[in-house]
Amino acid sequence: EFLETVSDADLEPFGGRAKWKELMLKAARATCDWFIKNTPTDGIPYWDGGAPGLVKMGDYLNQPADPFNDHEPVDSSAAAIGAQGLIRLGRYLGTDTEDGKRYYQAGLTTLRTLLTDTYLGVDPTHHGLLLHSVYHQPNGWDNIPEGQKVPCNEACMWGDYHIRELALYVTRLIKDQPHYTFFGCLKD
Repeated sequence: EFLETVSDADLEPFGGRAKWKELMLKAARATCDWFIKNTPTDGIPYWDGGAPGLVKMGDYLNQPADPFNDHEPVDSSAAAIGAQGLIRLGRYLGTDTEDGKRYYQAGLTTLRTLLTDTYLGVDPTHHGLLLHSVYHQPNGWDNIPEGQKVPCNEACMWGDYHIRELALYVTRLIKDQPHYTFFGCLKD
């Protein structure tokens, strides 16, 4: 999307529009393909995408993620970021194309899961929006509630930011309004 706002003249010294469009599209596809391949069926990834405890979880990719499991935390903030990327790439490619539809639907699957009571902070005493995000797992900075073995039920500022940004983006799509981008976002 951003590349479309840059003039041909500005891109020419760096190899031209075709070079950068191909490079960015290749990177976007690789990222989205990895996300889909390494994420459970509900679109919510486990922390770090290859965390060591996943080997203890059996066929975890072919079932919904379990934020209350005993081995690895889920990462809802990564899910919110991934969902937006999937939806954007799907729309860019065209939801009437096979790949575009696949990315778009994968993003909507993740969004649908994030908007459930399992992931939204619906308890009025909780101060966060998006539950089950990971702050810093390697340093052990994430809260492990009593009775649990891995962090869960916690929100962090980037998870809350990205679920709000995703909700704003999808709301604008639904209302057929100019869609939200990181560039030019203050114009609207």
